[in-house]
Amino acid sequence: MRAALYDGTGGLEVLSVRDLPDPEPGSDDALVAVAYTALNRADVLEREGRYGPRAPRIVPGLEFSGIVRAVGARVVTVKPGDRVCGLVVAGAHAELVVANAATLSPLPSAMSLETAGAIPEAFTTAHDALFARGKLALGETVLVHAVGSGVGLAAIALSKRAGARVIGTSRTPDKLSRAQGYGLDAGIALEDGWHERVLAATENRGVDLVLDFVGAATLDFNVIVLAGGGRIVQIGTLGGARATLSLGPLMAKRATLAGTVLRSRPIDEKMALARMLAQRVLPSIARGELPVAIDRVFPLEQIAEAHRRMESDANFGKILLRVAGESAA
Repeated sequence: MRAALYDGTGGLEVLSVRDLPDPEPGSDDALVAVAYTALNRADVLEREGRYGPRAPRIVPGLEFSGIVRAVGARVVTVKPGDRVCGLVVAGAHAELVVANAATLSPLPSAMSLETAGAIPEAFTTAHDALFARGKLALGETVLVHAVGSGVGLAAIALSKRAGARVIGTSRTPDKLSRAQGYGLDAGIALEDGWHERVLAATENRGVDLVLDFVGAATLDFNVIVLAGGGRIVQIGTLGGARATLSLGPLMAKRATLAGTVLRSRPIDEKMALARMLAQRVLPSIARGELPVAIDRVFPLEQIAEAHRRMESDANFGKILLRVAGESAA
């Protein structure tokens, strides 16, 4: 099979696309012919050696859409020919990927494989952060940092469907403007004094929930903009992973600070997330109730160009890699 490969860590020079042996599914696994996969910030950080421990040579890629080619002896949830999407720890930037069959989400018949390729990471992360971790309720206000990212745009769509008001931040004014088309109620530039503008946008009440991708650089201000009983869900640490926090304001507001990550979840939680995606999200997307933002689609052989685009922070929504396209069968 053709696959992307990180040979060590560093710049684009460690990235190549080459022929590798086909993977073999285990008894609980499905072998999927990949139609589309997506590039995530974690893939870039991993290539640079800044995303946890990893093997010297890996096939990257955390999500995919495609068609089941074969299944293990104990698999009953999917069968060859099924159209699916899913999340894996690594290996999705390839023509074939192996995944535990129970972590795959079947696709509605009306959904294209291209659209499905942009869904698993963004909508699973956003849904988990908003509802499982953040306890978002009808009529509340949520602040979403990095609102032009795939997860940020998914969070807008899911929040609006749940009856919430959404305030978003970005360092790029154009992204704030474009995000209004996805339901953003108020856009605020992430620059000095942003927290004051968030408070002004809520008439000094504050927000009920913050979804944060930035980390250390925004933590103190996230607490400042919280309403009483507010929650912060930490999704990323692009602005630093170490911070000091004055506990007094957190305690006075009876606030909650929670973290989330998908990659290291135990298998039973990943199975539950796949069922959630299939039951609560994919049908709504297929009916046109939730928009999916795709920035660019690059052929797998142009994966280096996809990395360059993400590194430039120019993307609005998901960057996809086309592997077999709609002809994955």
